[in-house]
Amino acid sequence: PVPCTLRGRASGMDLAYVCEWEKKPKSNHCPSIPLVCAWSCRNLIAFTTDLRNEEEKDLTHMVHIIDTEHPWDVYSVNSGHTEVITCLEWDQSGSRLLSADADGHIKCWSMTDHLANSWENTVGSVVEGDPVVALSWLHNGVKLALHVEKSGASNFGEKFSRVKFSPSLTLFGGKPMEGWIAVTISGLVTVSLLKPNGQVLTATESLCRLRCRVALADVAFTGGGNIVVATSDGSSTSPVQFYKVCVSVVNEKCKIDTEILPSLFMRCTTDPARKDKYPAITHLKFLARDMSEQVLLCASNQNNSIVECWSLRKEGLPVNNIFQQISPVVGDKQPMILKWRILSATNDLDRVSAVALPKLPISLTNTDLKVANDTKFFPGLGLALAFHDGSVHIVHRLSLQMMAVFYGSSSQRPVDEPSLKRPRTAGPLVHFKAMQLSWTSLALAGVDSHGKLSMLRISPSMGHVLDMNMSLRHLLFLLEYCMVTGYDWWDILLHVQPSMVQNLVEKLHEEYMRQNAALQQVLSTRIVAMKASLCKLSSSTIARVCDYHAKLFLIAISCTLKSLLRPHFLNTPDKSPGDRLTEICSKITDVDIDKVMINLKTEEFVLEMTTLQSLQQLIQWVGDFVLYLLASLPNQGSPVRPGHSFLRDGASLGMFRELMVVIRIWGLLKPSCLPVYTATSDTQDSMSLLFRLLTKLWLCCREENHITEPDDALIDECCLLPSQLLIPNIDWLPINDGIISKLQNKQLVRLQFGKAPGLVGHTVSSQFDAFVRAPGQPKIDHLRRLHLGAYPTEECKSCTRCGCVTMLKSPNKVTAVKQWEQRWIKNCLCGGLWRRMPLSYS
Repeated sequence: PVPCTLRGRASGMDLAYVCEWEKKPKSNHCPSIPLVCAWSCRNLIAFTTDLRNEEEKDLTHMVHIIDTEHPWDVYSVNSGHTEVITCLEWDQSGSRLLSADADGHIKCWSMTDHLANSWENTVGSVVEGDPVVALSWLHNGVKLALHVEKSGASNFGEKFSRVKFSPSLTLFGGKPMEGWIAVTISGLVTVSLLKPNGQVLTATESLCRLRCRVALADVAFTGGGNIVVATSDGSSTSPVQFYKVCVSVVNEKCKIDTEILPSLFMRCTTDPARKDKYPAITHLKFLARDMSEQVLLCASNQNNSIVECWSLRKEGLPVNNIFQQISPVVGDKQPMILKWRILSATNDLDRVSAVALPKLPISLTNTDLKVANDTKFFPGLGLALAFHDGSVHIVHRLSLQMMAVFYGSSSQRPVDEPSLKRPRTAGPLVHFKAMQLSWTSLALAGVDSHGKLSMLRISPSMGHVLDMNMSLRHLLFLLEYCMVTGYDWWDILLHVQPSMVQNLVEKLHEEYMRQNAALQQVLSTRIVAMKASLCKLSSSTIARVCDYHAKLFLIAISCTLKSLLRPHFLNTPDKSPGDRLTEICSKITDVDIDKVMINLKTEEFVLEMTTLQSLQQLIQWVGDFVLYLLASLPNQGSPVRPGHSFLRDGASLGMFRELMVVIRIWGLLKPSCLPVYTATSDTQDSMSLLFRLLTKLWLCCREENHITEPDDALIDECCLLPSQLLIPNIDWLPINDGIISKLQNKQLVRLQFGKAPGLVGHTVSSQFDAFVRAPGQPKIDHLRRLHLGAYPTEECKSCTRCGCVTMLKSPNKVTAVKQWEQRWIKNCLCGGLWRRMPLSYS
């Protein structure tokens, strides 16, 4: 029976989208094969399927990788594993994946050319013929704690504090060593270390002297740098054993030491009422990779399961009086021992088919738990259980009490009148065979027995209705967490309503401005990318997305061009030329470009001619953008036009002003690198005209708290611009083809792997037509500002987050441009991952 509290309110979970495979007549599923899936902090999901083709006798063991924003664009790779894949594990950075199979082979996959839809297997290790039951990357020593009670604090360092935690193994100088650890079915533990030169050191050791069968195992880490392994032989009458594993490197060889820790028997086996009811242990998990003192166990029979949560406690050992009389020291100080104690257990449940644990490192002190309960902030506190009838429950990680429930298509909803009994459908029901929670616990992905992927939203308050202010605070807290850690925040966007966007962006900016200058600089581009992805979600803020991307582009150009300036004498003690340029431009507020130029040391600006020529496209963009901004000043009443927010942004206008000065000096060296304008008169000096107007506009808003309106004379001059110069077409970023904007009306979206959905049901696109090129028009490389033609022949990549397109291979040989391209080899300027585009992307 479902508790009454759950009936009265929203369930707290709902389906966002499902993605299924195309029905092929000759393929079927193997119900006996276990599935696995893993979710990375970059919001990539890797999963396996058990599809078997009738024509081929063998199974092909595939690994599929999707990014959650484009689930249909699946990258399926034949893993080369000869037996079924038993484990998948992402590393901390979300850029490498481990897969292990039932033949003892472990493979490490990494991206080819940093493309999220192109993977290759580089290294691996093997324990021949010995199935792997547990697998983990070694811990890198980075551990944060989220303090819910401090969610109102101004400093990010207080909200998200670093926890002292040692890496599993360190190189010289304390750098964490990379590698992985695995446990096999015959009771072996194997560790592979990746040396910086690409070599792999592997060692294998027995977990204890008496090797016994290991049906289930899990790995966790202690703050002191040790590894704890939990094992069970699958029978609930046997103990669950725990071992401490220490890894070291001695004489260029990997060495493993193991020792036995206290073990436990599940309580349901000692309870007389349930003595033989649950013969098998089916799930064994530490509650988190870095919490070796809490473990979750599930025992099952054919139809039912029971779940227990245990914790390892230090306890005093009572000492007999006789000994106390002999030695008084013993009586004062009790000897301490470690002992497993049961924390909580569930009643009899339906049979559990999968378990998903939270990855959000939420602090579990009493005050934090109390504040979380009072404010109804539950991410990271719930773990998910999937059942054979297709339903999913979220239960509290400490008390195991139900927090939210989702009924699958086939599971029976609780009906108040007992007479209405549905006939059980014949055959096995569809249920999740593998599940994973996202890194903020706001989404849950499940792969069911038909290989279909379902994405569920989980409300941060688990369905409790909150006022708008509180809901915003919850989302803001998690957005800040992603900003600090660098994790992808797609799963938070699932919960943002169009009406929240404006508030969230403002509050995020406020919180950011409260940090110290050093941290602000580190997070400066990340916050702009975050605001851009939020603004995409509401039709009233959609034009600002273009502005934020233009701002990212401007910051990157400004850094690159300034870094090309060289001091004339190498031993000059004062500031770098870039810093001096900034200082002089802000000090000399003259509207005449040549008067500002005179104050600079021209010899610092001397570059090779080929370098200057190769930068022409970027210089052209700066020139065009300044002209576009000034020409759009008179009709600034419309915030729906892109570029609007720049007109009040003193910092960005200041950057444009500095770049105009640099470009002017370079133009004296090589006139062909200057931006090209189409002017109505031949004698007009376009650059100094634009510089003059730009300076006047910049003077209006250079102080953030004292912004004045531009005077009529400036607006009149800007009105004349279109009659003096041809106003260019700015190529804004394309409207995003991702899924997130289609999920806002809470309607379930059905997708198919391998087929991009049409842009149906998109409310925003009509307004956007003004700034997007139609299909037949020429395409543009957004980062190199090169025109690719209407039907590009070059292979391109696009960003999973902002949809920005650029060529895969660099057409340039010049080092200055290489330096520019180096900025976005791994990630887009907005921090999103690249994915390879099909050649016919037109």
